[in-house]
Amino acid sequence: DIIPQPLLDQYLSMTDPARAQTVDTEIAKHCAYSLPGVALTLGRQNWHCLKDTYETLASDVQWKVRRTLAFSIHELAVILGDQLTAADLVPIFNGFLKDLDEVRIGVLKHLYDFLKLLHADKRREYLYQLQEFVVTDNSRNWRFRYELAEQLILILELYNPNDVYDYLRHIALTLCSDKVSEVRWISFKLVVAILQKFYANSANALGLNFINELIVRFRHCSKWVGRQAFAFICQVGMFSLCFSMCTLN
Repeated sequence: DIIPQPLLDQYLSMTDPARAQTVDTEIAKHCAYSLPGVALTLGRQNWHCLKDTYETLASDVQWKVRRTLAFSIHELAVILGDQLTAADLVPIFNGFLKDLDEVRIGVLKHLYDFLKLLHADKRREYLYQLQEFVVTDNSRNWRFRYELAEQLILILELYNPNDVYDYLRHIALTLCSDKVSEVRWISFKLVVAILQKFYANSANALGLNFINELIVRFRHCSKWVGRQAFAFICQVGMFSLCFSMCTLN
């Protein structure tokens, strides 16, 4: 009653390989691009009409098709709600995490938007996988690591201080030593955001441990770039944070 059945059938047939040969070689990509709009029109109660098509697109041999879905999976999650997202989108999301960098960047750019829609227990499972974003197919793809640092600043609010200390802290320190200055700069903001997270949640012991680690790793670094990183972290941080670091030294 929402969409005429012939029109819906025509849309669903866009994944047919024969259509790519006779109509348009990128017809599957166009289908993937339009899918969130079709899903919104049909409503979550009619998701079963699109589920098979979505799974077919998610396994398409063309990475451009999978990339298109990766960039919009967070929007589809909003449309479907938490139950359908956990059942039908999370497995595909997990597959995108292990895909080519051209596909992974799609989920990375909206990682916070997707994770915040998951239940806390399911969201916590991804703490173990965030480290994998540091490694890319091409090490010169520094914008990938830059995007990771930006997303982690947002993601901090989704996890408790202990999880941040045990998992996200290590990623932040790694990014602070990146070869590309742009990545290091955004990572300094991440470090300060982590410290603010600790003290805002009265996790003073974790904050103090992290400050001591920064001092050992950067303030007393044998290389000038490490000592410069410490100075920049202080510059980015609030005056009280800088004062705490200096007095500890």
